[in-house]
Amino acid sequence: MEAVLLIDFGSTYTKVTAVDLENKAIIGTSKAFTTIESDICEGLNNALDKLKSQHKDLSIKEMFACSSAAGGLRMVAIGLVPDLTAEAAKRAALSAGAKVMKVFSYELNESEAEEIENIRPDIILLTGGTDGGNKEVILHNAKILASLDTKAPIIIAGNKSVQEKVADILSEKEITICENVMPELDVLNIESARLAIREVFLRRIVYAKGLSKVKDLIEGIIMPTPSAVLAAAKLLGEGTKKEKGIGDLIVVDVGGATTDIHSVAEGLPSKGGVLLKGLPEPFVKRTVEGDLGVRYSADALVCTCGIDELLNKAELSEDQINEYQQFIKANPGYITDSDEIFGKFDFGLASLAVKNATKRHVGTIETHYTPFGATYVQTGKDLTTVRNIIGTGGPIINCKRAKEVLKESLFDPLEPTVLKPMRGKIFIDSKYIFAAMGLLAVKYPDIALSIMKNEIKLILEVD
Repeated sequence: MEAVLLIDFGSTYTKVTAVDLENKAIIGTSKAFTTIESDICEGLNNALDKLKSQHKDLSIKEMFACSSAAGGLRMVAIGLVPDLTAEAAKRAALSAGAKVMKVFSYELNESEAEEIENIRPDIILLTGGTDGGNKEVILHNAKILASLDTKAPIIIAGNKSVQEKVADILSEKEITICENVMPELDVLNIESARLAIREVFLRRIVYAKGLSKVKDLIEGIIMPTPSAVLAAAKLLGEGTKKEKGIGDLIVVDVGGATTDIHSVAEGLPSKGGVLLKGLPEPFVKRTVEGDLGVRYSADALVCTCGIDELLNKAELSEDQINEYQQFIKANPGYITDSDEIFGKFDFGLASLAVKNATKRHVGTIETHYTPFGATYVQTGKDLTTVRNIIGTGGPIINCKRAKEVLKESLFDPLEPTVLKPMRGKIFIDSKYIFAAMGLLAVKYPDIALSIMKNEIKLILEVD
């Protein structure tokens, strides 16, 4: 049986999915622990052995891969004004599947320069100034970066009037020049930077992360795992030339270290007379919440949301919460069907992660009073009319109360200014195929779309 093999190198597990192209179906899936510290091929071969033991006549035709191993694609973004070029830089990095470690604004000082070195980013995105606008800040920041010991490649995506000067200052570094992420005030142009980030990932980071041996085996498609998930979300929402997608959607991806939210929707005001504030929102948007993971970031999640929120949601005592917090620090890969108390703890963490990550992703609406009456101002995306919500990630897939967890992504009457979906269909990616289908979509989009429609199951409809 000929198959395409789709590989996802995760921080904990290496997951493989075999697809039958002729029948547009998944043959099977398996996983094994990722072996980034020794030889990443060991974990891959272990996962393959499991898969082939279930399907002995399996013949691999092509292999595609994505990776979030060894910390994923760690980036630092530098801009001028926090709400403008710095925000544009952050969005460019997120759209490329990066994990944005820190965003810096204005002129870098000594302590910030030291912080960048301590972060040890894989890539630095340097922006600042509209075309023909402010030159001083990006030139200053280039000089600071030139003085650092960091070997991270630097992508220059700022004021085109000084890009050559910036390149000269950074001549001792590995640099890539691309189009300005904000050529005009309030105009976003992140595609050039996104492609540059991916190119650097392919050219350099693949080797630094121990994936070079794998690159020789696959068909040339390798990307950060979040990029693959984002590609799958876009495909499922928009469809292809041959087949329609399901329409506007939100993907809720809960993980051990982060909770990622992806939306495929315009997000324009759903009611008349509402003014928009801030940068234009991308149709396909990704946000990453590093303090809302349910394993490696569990302490940060509890700190962010408050112990009382978790006590209320999990219906456990504070002593039980503290006990399980310590337990998952030592056992971050722990999953169980038999421990009812731990199940409550896990449910509480996942619920708070979904509630707060979705809240941060969607827009808000405020009332401003003027001499002429009330004015409504929207910041971010209005997703109240989105009708498709898809849950993925181990903490959701393995949760017996996934319906309740995913309902946290819906509109809350107690927070009427937060523009979450009012109602809709809730689906679950029970086989964890989103990243795999994003990979498959690069070459076989129609097949990837067909498989997603068949495999992603409706579990709840909320009116």
